[in-house]
Amino acid sequence: MLAIRPRTLFAAASPVILGTALAMAFGLANPTVAVLALIGALGIQISANLANDYWDAKRGADGPGRLGPPRVTSAGLLSPRAVLLGLAVSIAISCLAGAGLVYRAGWPILLLGVLSLLLALAYTAGPFPLAYLGLGDVFTFVFFGVVATAGTFYVQTLVLVWHAVVLGVVPGFYSVALIALNNLRDADEDRLVGKRTTAVRFGKEFARKEIVFSMLAPAVVPLVFLDAGLFSVLGTALCVLLGLALGIPVVRAVRRITDMREINALFPKVGKACLLLSIAMAVAFFV
Repeated sequence: MLAIRPRTLFAAASPVILGTALAMAFGLANPTVAVLALIGALGIQISANLANDYWDAKRGADGPGRLGPPRVTSAGLLSPRAVLLGLAVSIAISCLAGAGLVYRAGWPILLLGVLSLLLALAYTAGPFPLAYLGLGDVFTFVFFGVVATAGTFYVQTLVLVWHAVVLGVVPGFYSVALIALNNLRDADEDRLVGKRTTAVRFGKEFARKEIVFSMLAPAVVPLVFLDAGLFSVLGTALCVLLGLALGIPVVRAVRRITDMREINALFPKVGKACLLLSIAMAVAFFV
């Protein structure tokens, strides 16, 4: 469970919830395809987590001074071979679910699925790992937010609309907040091992501002759907207020934290914020 990192799975499920809700609003939802999309999304997220655990340990990024929860490879809780075996299993599950989606929606989903999985692995693996180049934030926003949400909508409806892309920025921003929190906490250790995250490249204050923006921006998105006539005034107001209520406590905490170990308590709050606002916005299509 430490290796899988369950708290990150909320962010992986949220795009599927939003994409399916939009498909329902258009009267084109497909429950079987939605389940396959959920399995695929969770599988890719777990694959990314296991790959990150293994390759960070291999590169020496998880040393004894680590401030976050124990990493199973570096801590010796699981052997590297066991972690790689788990990675192989999660990739296989993702591919099996993806095969059904490809059968349903064709080569565009094959392309997106393969690219998403490869980039999830390339976050810390390969000769040019995204996290070590400071590109993890961009990758996470695009693929775990926009692509995942729009892709979920597409595999069910076989069409693509701008609403699905805009919806995807909600889990996209929350996923960036998770990455930025991790980067802020580990900035000093990452600098020592040459891991050039955005917090290392641009400083801790940049990371704090990135987290603040990423936690508050999702609260604005419901206004777009009010303007498009898909949300009622009541539904929009409730979603905006919920987004602010979930985001402001994290923002306040980030601004005052000096002991970086306190950041660990914020990860589940961000994951729950992503899930709860996604559910609220999914409901708002029908109230």
